[in-house]
Amino acid sequence: MSATLIISLIIGYFCILILISFLTGKSTDSDTFFLANRKSPWYIVAFGMIGATLSGVTFVSVPGMVRDLQFTYMQLLLGYIAGYFVIATILLPLYYRLNLVSIYTYLDQRFGFWSYKTGAAFFLLSRTLGSAIRLFLVASVLQLAAFDQIGIPFAVTVAVTILLIWIYTFRSGMKTIIWTDTFQTAAMLTAVGVSIWVVSDELNLGFQGMVDTISASEYSTIFNWDYKEDTYFLKQFFAGAFITIVMTGLDQDMMQKNLSCKNIGEAQKNMFWFTGILTVVIVMFLSLGALLYLYASSKGITLPERGDDVFPFLALNHFPPVVGIAFILGIIAIAYASADSALTSLTTSFCVDFLNFKARSEHERVRLRYFVHIGFSLLIGLVIIAVNAFNSQSLIATVLQVAGYTYGPLLGLYSFGLFTRRPVRDRFVPAICIAAPLITYIISANSAAWFYGYKFGFEVLILNGFLTFVGLWAVPHKRVVRV
Repeated sequence: MSATLIISLIIGYFCILILISFLTGKSTDSDTFFLANRKSPWYIVAFGMIGATLSGVTFVSVPGMVRDLQFTYMQLLLGYIAGYFVIATILLPLYYRLNLVSIYTYLDQRFGFWSYKTGAAFFLLSRTLGSAIRLFLVASVLQLAAFDQIGIPFAVTVAVTILLIWIYTFRSGMKTIIWTDTFQTAAMLTAVGVSIWVVSDELNLGFQGMVDTISASEYSTIFNWDYKEDTYFLKQFFAGAFITIVMTGLDQDMMQKNLSCKNIGEAQKNMFWFTGILTVVIVMFLSLGALLYLYASSKGITLPERGDDVFPFLALNHFPPVVGIAFILGIIAIAYASADSALTSLTTSFCVDFLNFKARSEHERVRLRYFVHIGFSLLIGLVIIAVNAFNSQSLIATVLQVAGYTYGPLLGLYSFGLFTRRPVRDRFVPAICIAAPLITYIISANSAAWFYGYKFGFEVLILNGFLTFVGLWAVPHKRVVRV
């Protein structure tokens, strides 16, 4: 594919997003930016959340990991389903009962000032790093596919990527994102569907033949019962459940969409339908991965060593142009669906949690919101440059590892708040939440030597949350619990 064609696709795609922004951006205020005036249709939110949840990392990493991990990602998916049930039945009712804009306000009501600021700060750290890693992926693919051909440096690609997101989100925020996410999810699913159809056709497989071939292949293994392995079922299941709880239920980005629904009933309906759709989509990604490796094997194609490079390598070099076009549109769609809402949620959290927005006039809110939006755009761009310098492994593993260390304290804080009536010494909470990830890292790095060969995988999140919980329990206070 030529650089001209790819750049034309990008320009056309963003023209549509900017048009959506224009149509949804009339008569906006801070309530519109933060929660779309709580008028979002639940079915639109449910569908759009697919793209925001998966991101460009999933688009290339899940198909790419099939070679080494087969379909064991399904074990994580089963955990995801359990986690979404917890969110729908425990966390969403709490957030709606307290009428929250920022979900971290709960920590202020439950524990106090320092707990509140600590929770919000960990979200800002985790979401900034996670969004940067996700955007790094799409910037890298665009750099490889187009911009290297015309001599544009990677830093410029990153700057343009961030600028485009800012253009269509800075005015209306969540009200725009609800609809752009819907469009982008549709574009992503179309891309995956086209890719599966074309690869199956190249292998002369109909639908049933595709199902039978994948089932009979070496890639179809789902369960691993060796407790020493990173992909052991119980490790994956519980890691998936807790990853979902923290990266969705304790994440301002994902919950902000749910809180934009009209009421708790519609928000729960959104979460249950979203879970069903996500399950189908993950199966599609895994099936595509198996087909890619089967195709390469049948054609004698030598694949890149990194799994993340397999799908883009085949799509842009070995399949008909329609797959290349679908791949470019799909990865742009899914990457920006995740990044645009992340930028909005970062702006929301910083404004509400650190700038005392309630006490300000609407004029001051708009001015500060613009400055914060620009500031996080620049920060994410700088982090992407840093990720480019240091990344050396599968990006989906990187994202989940970052989540394990940065969301762990949030898991401990919310678990302690929800499942105990015990107060804490609020001023000690920041130290506890910093110490827990450090201790988790030391234990994880030495687990094989200390625990008879046991290696920690994504379940470092559970350990991190547990250590935070224990630390909070160890420093009680006589203050009366307010929530």
